[in-house]
Amino acid sequence: MIKIVIADDHEVVRSGLRTILSTRPDWDVVAEAADGREALTAVLAAKPNVAILDYGLPTINGVELTRQIRSRCPETEVLMFTMRDDDSIVERALEAGARAYLLKSEASQFLLSAIESLAQHKAFFTGVGSEKLLDAFLNPSRRRDRPLLSPRERLVIQLIAEGRSNREMSDILSVSVKTIEAQRSAAMKKLDLTTTAAVVRYAIREKLIDP
Repeated sequence: MIKIVIADDHEVVRSGLRTILSTRPDWDVVAEAADGREALTAVLAAKPNVAILDYGLPTINGVELTRQIRSRCPETEVLMFTMRDDDSIVERALEAGARAYLLKSEASQFLLSAIESLAQHKAFFTGVGSEKLLDAFLNPSRRRDRPLLSPRERLVIQLIAEGRSNREMSDILSVSVKTIEAQRSAAMKKLDLTTTAAVVRYAIREKLIDP
């Protein structure tokens, strides 16, 4: 039995994925989630073989969620699922630990093959994903040098850009407001950002949030 968790903030997308996956009687969608926090809780509880994650999940985006899943539940393989045909998203997804990258427009054609590969702990990329992966490694000069933020600092930057208050971030991340203030200050200092508006611009540029 292959256990699968689906995380996407659109019910119609989750329903479409369920329909495709239901053609395999030995596969079981054990949980669904509409945001990153729900998805992490579901993965840690169910320990699925595969997690299908939308890149643009609320609360914790797909890349940060992938990092946490691969750190805390390493047996679960991640398929990054997105509408965006974007080099930087492929690169970030792979750096975070995803072993498959699939455009939503490709789901009907490639989803089953991707799940089969991941269940065997094998990577899976379509022609689009493979081309972008190869390009990223053959043209390292195209990569921008980025300040090295910790996963928690990246998540804090994302939440700031989403307009979350320190209290809201404290509740989301289950830490004290004082800890949030320290992490916020450290992340902004690393990035040389002094205003919330600058954080928002950075987050949009780095595709941590949608513009």
